[in-house]
Amino acid sequence: MTANERATTSVSHPQAPRGDHFVQSLERGLAVVRAFSARTPAMTLSEVARVTGLTRAAARRFLLTLADLGYVRTDGRMFALTPRVLELGYAYLSSAGLPEVAQPHLQRLTAEVRESSSVSVLDGPDVVYVARAATARIMTVAISVGTRFPAYATSMGRVLLAGRTPAQLDAYLEAADLRRLTAHTVTDPDRLRAEVARARAQGWAIVDEELEEGLRSVAAPVRDRDGAVIAAANVSVHANRTSITELRRDLLPSLLATTARIEADLDIASRASTRLV
Repeated sequence: MTANERATTSVSHPQAPRGDHFVQSLERGLAVVRAFSARTPAMTLSEVARVTGLTRAAARRFLLTLADLGYVRTDGRMFALTPRVLELGYAYLSSAGLPEVAQPHLQRLTAEVRESSSVSVLDGPDVVYVARAATARIMTVAISVGTRFPAYATSMGRVLLAGRTPAQLDAYLEAADLRRLTAHTVTDPDRLRAEVARARAQGWAIVDEELEEGLRSVAAPVRDRDGAVIAAANVSVHANRTSITELRRDLLPSLLATTARIEADLDIASRASTRLV
């Protein structure tokens, strides 16, 4: 399986089964909100019903309820969202500063070590790239923000898993599809548990050609002010150009300095956000 195939298959997740708790009316109400866009900032009742697949009667009830709550305005014919809908995303936006904070530090790191660097977070079985500063491509798949790879075969995945509780790690290893991606991929759960424990103890992880032949990487955790691991940063190199010893000796110190600077800026941003609330 190529890296491109791994990235593609990793993105596909089946829709979670809907339990007895599922509130369909909430789903439909959110569908009405999402129906509006930059191309259709105002719509008639019929247009909203068509876009959402709701009946006119149902669309009317949702629109008028949203209007009563202040999220929609209407002149009797056309409907449009109000600025109040921004409240729905404020909690997320106020805590979503990681990519913006990390990006300039990654660019500085990449300029210093002349290798690509990235920041990712753990999402289900995968790491998801949220920031990246690239040099020449060293993989067969182009990595960009949003790219996903299986956590068990990546250095960032190892340090992110090291930040989980033993119960969470056990659940991950039980559910993960531990496929051999290269001849070097560790797929035995006990060996993976040991590698994660090593990453936790030393505060960083090196993965050698487990995701793709010829690719080595070193990663370190990014922690919040309480010490919880919220992300990981890494530097990737070509195995023919950089040895494990050189990776540890020459690149790891710069990576650790970078994660420390990211953590310091995240702390400043967090304190500033707290003062503004």
